[in-house]
Amino acid sequence: MALNAEQAERLGQLLSTHSDRISQRWSEVAAAPLKGRLTVAEAARHTGELQAQLRSALLAGATGVDSVHSAELRALLTELSRSRARMGFTASETATSVFALKTALYEAADVEKGDDAALRDYVAWSALIDELGLFTFEAYSRAREEIITAQGEQLLELSTPVVKLWEGVVAVPLVGTLDSARAQVVMERLLEALVDTGSPYAIIDITGVPAVDTQVAQHVLKTVMAARLMGAECIISGIRPQIAQTIVTLGIEFGDIVTKASLADALRHAVQRRNADQRAVKREA
Repeated sequence: MALNAEQAERLGQLLSTHSDRISQRWSEVAAAPLKGRLTVAEAARHTGELQAQLRSALLAGATGVDSVHSAELRALLTELSRSRARMGFTASETATSVFALKTALYEAADVEKGDDAALRDYVAWSALIDELGLFTFEAYSRAREEIITAQGEQLLELSTPVVKLWEGVVAVPLVGTLDSARAQVVMERLLEALVDTGSPYAIIDITGVPAVDTQVAQHVLKTVMAARLMGAECIISGIRPQIAQTIVTLGIEFGDIVTKASLADALRHAVQRRNADQRAVKREA
């Protein structure tokens, strides 16, 4: 609900005339429900910036959150929401900091005197503050989703390390469930490691994978094929008896891909192949 021009102007004037009083009361009410996690001084800095920007927008002709004159106010609310999301505050706590302005305006406008015009203005101003609070809530939700997505990507990267075991041999130790998203990260990181190290051999260790089904096997095979296109030979290690039985039961074919029971066996095989390659190169030279 947008204000009319007169209501917007009167609110802007009220924020100017009673600036200190409104700022102090707003910060007190905003900090109260946060139980010490945000001091009154910190709340005062945030609400002071919002108050100044709201006043500027209103005096410039803004009548609502979507007004062209409210662009900087929206940006400030968005940044506040992102900051609160990073600090661990909830969406409700963030929006409440905006809603606290209602109390400050109620007292500054002397609504208790019962003046009809003041009551009508306060109702309109409250609707504007509700819009501001809703905008803040939505901005917080978007910021929180971005944070969760970024954290998920970081966890994927941390859970799929590529380590150099030997000269010319890298390994990807997989732990946990291998889904499509994680399989893509595994493939990307392995290919990057092959390029960076120039390694001709890669070991994909599935010792930490609790179960291998058709989907997991397909992800592993795609990674092996991608590595082969880069000129590297892949060895799959960690084939425990239970996994071997499952693979046979499901009819999964690894073709000519070398498989080993343990990472040590796979490393031994890779080093032997590496040494054999080097001897062959020396003989040809």
